[in-house]
Amino acid sequence: MQALDALLNRVSVPRLLEPAPTQEQRDVLFAAAMRAPDHGQLRPWRFLTVEGAAREQMGTLLAEAARLQDADAPQAAIDKAQNGPLRAPLVVVVIARLQEHFKVPKPEQLLAAGCAAHGILLAAYAQGIGAVWRTGELSYSAHVAKGLGLGAGEEVIGFLYLGTPQNPPRTAQKEDVAAFVQAWPGL
Repeated sequence: MQALDALLNRVSVPRLLEPAPTQEQRDVLFAAAMRAPDHGQLRPWRFLTVEGAAREQMGTLLAEAARLQDADAPQAAIDKAQNGPLRAPLVVVVIARLQEHFKVPKPEQLLAAGCAAHGILLAAYAQGIGAVWRTGELSYSAHVAKGLGLGAGEEVIGFLYLGTPQNPPRTAQKEDVAAFVQAWPGL
């Protein structure tokens, strides 16, 4: 697949089935992540793969976080949190590893981690793997961070759900690029 095809046509694929990406495909996904723009070569990211029974354990962690966040949360919200990781055969937790650095501020490092996640999505599309990036308020829960083993300076920036598309991916909507670009006239 041509790079421009992936850049111009990648779409989120929310309905995912087994099988999960193979090890060879995963190697490509994570190699693509490593090509993210990275001022200072800090590699301010890391990834956790969650599959099999670990998805159920992750669901339990998310359900606990939902209860801690709102003791009166409706059971439907708790169930949604519990079942979320079961929506795909593989969940990749994207973690930003923010470090003190004299030249690279933390917001720039956070953006680099987001670019690494985007690299995974593009590589998934290029290999015919369905993928969607999900967050939600539980992504930012201290309880979830602790349960996933995050250290100081680390934060979850997203959950990438990967698997075999249940249906053919939709066609990417063509955007009016001109609505988002303008020339700066100078001072």
